[in-house]
Amino acid sequence: MRRLALAVLLAATSVAAHSASVVTADRYLEVATGRYIEHPAIFVGDDGRITGIADARTIRIADTVKHIDLPGATLLPGLIDMHVHLTSLAEIGGYRGYEYTDAFWTAVGAANAKKTLDAGFTTVRNVGSEGFADVGLREAIDGGYLEGPRIVTATYAIGATAGHCDDNQLPPSLDRRGASVISGPQEAREKVRWLKKYGAQLIKICATGGVFSKGDAPGAQQLAADEIRAITDEAHALGMKVAAHAHGDAGIRASIDNGVDTIEHASLASDATIADAKAHGTWFDMDIYNDDYILATGTSNGTSQESIDKEKAIGLKQRQTFQRAVRAGVKMLFGTDAGVYPHGQNARQFAKEVEWGMTPLQAIQSATLSAGQALDRVGDVGQIAVGRFGDFVAVAGDPLQDVRLLEKPTAVVKGGKLVERAATQ
Repeated sequence: MRRLALAVLLAATSVAAHSASVVTADRYLEVATGRYIEHPAIFVGDDGRITGIADARTIRIADTVKHIDLPGATLLPGLIDMHVHLTSLAEIGGYRGYEYTDAFWTAVGAANAKKTLDAGFTTVRNVGSEGFADVGLREAIDGGYLEGPRIVTATYAIGATAGHCDDNQLPPSLDRRGASVISGPQEAREKVRWLKKYGAQLIKICATGGVFSKGDAPGAQQLAADEIRAITDEAHALGMKVAAHAHGDAGIRASIDNGVDTIEHASLASDATIADAKAHGTWFDMDIYNDDYILATGTSNGTSQESIDKEKAIGLKQRQTFQRAVRAGVKMLFGTDAGVYPHGQNARQFAKEVEWGMTPLQAIQSATLSAGQALDRVGDVGQIAVGRFGDFVAVAGDPLQDVRLLEKPTAVVKGGKLVERAATQ
């Protein structure tokens, strides 16, 4: 036994000597099981990936290794928000957005990316952005020019003429067709190819109307079944997932039955459609926190009364649908629609998920393990394990007892490097 212990010690010491950094804390949460692992020493290599995990009480850390010591902390995998709009601002709504030049929104995206990372979200899925700005942000962050989360980019969202993803706020004299508006299956296929060409890593579609679009009903289906099928077939052939903005039941059902991978919002799904989602293994990604901010803010930020009225009509129904979907065993994700409410407040949704039927562990899994699976990046993110990125969020206490601890992380690590966070964090 003493020889075995010595061999383990020597192996751990060897890992330490060949790692760029090591993170130590009181414990970390194994999100797949809900177990805590005490006294971890998590080694991260030069490539930002975890090279080994040891018991901190049994190893020596080489002087050449950067030691990030977080005493008293509980570590979780870096959090994942599956529905954000980094180049949008909740503080500027409706027609007020036309007061700013196009490049303003990319600059804003850089600031929002930093806020998101500081809040403990080390990976996000950006589901809709003008001018391929999200691709630019991703490239700048990956290149080390900006600080921010790992971004999975959708670029423009595909939709129908006069639909939620069209430019529907302008008068006929200023009419322009949205960059990703399609008509018919062949145009749909071509648009997927065009988006892929310029940096899309997933495809977002607008299957129904929306809250923040003018003149449509959130529950109304806007893309035909054959258009949805053409998009999913083409995207999947190119190795991309498809996310569908869908509030109404018919649009949700059409999306599920025609191969969409994740349903965004899913506000008005019937019990039959919820059962259909479970049978198909389709993920629901429901933004059940932002209703509080939208209704509290009202029209003061420029949001139209029409949009406020739509939110009043579906906000509570969406939360009730969330509750029914959780009870039915639908696969659930953590997506907040950040940009509709202020960036950096993403973690406030955890408490809402628990309030509406999840256990704290299920809520945490929706933003870690489950998100990694839905992204098809289980080898990269979503768990603390060898081979994954060294992305962690630290909290003071037990998040399985108080999930709101995630709203105030004590430290954030991305790729084995401690994030320098704003003093207000």
